[in-house]
Amino acid sequence: MPLKPFAGTIGLAPAELGQHSVVPPRRVGGNMDIRDMAAGTVLYLPVEVPGALFSIGDTHATQGDGEVCGTAIESPMAVSLKFDLVKEATLKYPRYRTPGPVARHFDAKGYDVSTGIGPDLMTGARDAVSGMIDLLTARHGLEPVEAYMLCSVCADLRISEVVDMPNWVVSLYFPRIVFE
Repeated sequence: MPLKPFAGTIGLAPAELGQHSVVPPRRVGGNMDIRDMAAGTVLYLPVEVPGALFSIGDTHATQGDGEVCGTAIESPMAVSLKFDLVKEATLKYPRYRTPGPVARHFDAKGYDVSTGIGPDLMTGARDAVSGMIDLLTARHGLEPVEAYMLCSVCADLRISEVVDMPNWVVSLYFPRIVFE
């Protein structure tokens, strides 16, 4: 699989007192696991405490967009960062700018795509993933847990349509190049 290294956990300290896990992510960042937050990306985070208290970790060599089951190819790495304070940015949540194409993940051989359709996006996401697990187990003889983990490593989960209420479409794109 082509590698696209990134840090899965990146963020600042929240204003609330006490100890905080980086899971789940929150308005100041945390375990966001955004594949496209890779080299050259500019990340903007809301600062809630003096000194910001930046942290970074959970480095991944690659992962599918959506990390459907918590599985990625994790890897130790050195990270170089530059910091600027943007005063009065009035951010409510993280925002980022990527340096280049993000859509050409594995598209050399095309994709098999499964969908989930209904009024709940989480159920749609589960249905799209479940459909791909069924396809991969039938077509390639994988065990369901292996197919699930492979989806998390290299498939891209996308919200395809939200305009036709009450039902929305979630798609899981699995790159065919993985088995060719």
